[in-house]
Amino acid sequence: MTAVKESPVLVKLEAAAQRVDEINRLLSDPSVLGQTSEIQRLNKERAELIAQGELYHEFSALLKQIAETEDLREDPHPEVRDLARNELKQLQGRRAELESRAKALLTHKDPRDEKNTFIEVRAGTGGDEAGLFAVELVRMYTRYAERRRWRIEVIDSNITEIGGVKEAVLLVEGKGAYSRFKHESGVHRVQRVPATEASGRIHTSTVTVAVMPEVEEVDVQIDPKDLKIDTFCSSGAGGQSVNTTYSAVRITHIPTGVVVSCQDERSQLKNRNKAMRNLRARIVEAEKEKQESEIAQQRKSQVGTGERSEKIRTYNFPQNRVTDHRVGLSLHRLDQVLQGDMDEIIEGLLAADQTESD
Repeated sequence: MTAVKESPVLVKLEAAAQRVDEINRLLSDPSVLGQTSEIQRLNKERAELIAQGELYHEFSALLKQIAETEDLREDPHPEVRDLARNELKQLQGRRAELESRAKALLTHKDPRDEKNTFIEVRAGTGGDEAGLFAVELVRMYTRYAERRRWRIEVIDSNITEIGGVKEAVLLVEGKGAYSRFKHESGVHRVQRVPATEASGRIHTSTVTVAVMPEVEEVDVQIDPKDLKIDTFCSSGAGGQSVNTTYSAVRITHIPTGVVVSCQDERSQLKNRNKAMRNLRARIVEAEKEKQESEIAQQRKSQVGTGERSEKIRTYNFPQNRVTDHRVGLSLHRLDQVLQGDMDEIIEGLLAADQTESD
């Protein structure tokens, strides 16, 4: 039989099909059937791969059919050769269609893309001005989320005396939130004349942003014995209950040292639930760092040390310009970007990311 050149995407599809077969075997294994969390995890992984596995079998059958038809072009009967040539045109068209489908599936996305996301904004270098700009980034992300009709809330914050932010943790809930925000991780540099600057000199400061997808309980198991839970009085807005009831919650995961807190709800239970959601996301990040054997790898790769030289984006107020240094994109409408009009920047980053993965 004539050999047909194998498509590169078929190799990737085959790996997915083999993994689906392996999962099917595991799901019938008596030692697995008694583990509810493991069954959930395997079913979730299977659901993510099943379309690729099915396409592999369809693609393999097509390649076999193409090879058989290629052989018929050598048939001694002219009418058979003509039929074979005509059929090959149709089969090759079908092959192009399947390759297109395969690429769409394989380059689909990070499996975390559809998840809710946490955004951590921290003042970097630049003193009070860094804290004031951190507030503007929080507003920018809030307005962008509102444009997409996602739910966004500040679940923890540390406010400075002049109204800036030392750090704030946001939770964005909406399909695809992580995919749109994940490239915000890094050092954001601002250049402007601060309100606190009497001489009118342009000041440069930085804010760091880290983005983490929310993970489900099935993705990470936390032993209650490994948690240290403290309650304290809320220090932010909240009406009469502020500083009178111990509704705010701080949770420490002892094995990893990860600490999270939440104080935006009057209910201690609600604050605890939100803090646990944040904790799960952070523990997954901590585990990734451990596996890569680098201290604080995830945060370093996202935000570095907060020094100006590590910037990913610059916000220049005198020129009303915002520049993303990763894709070389400059827009002279900084005012609109800060109002949440971020799509052009985000689309540019996603396109660059797609090009690198092809």
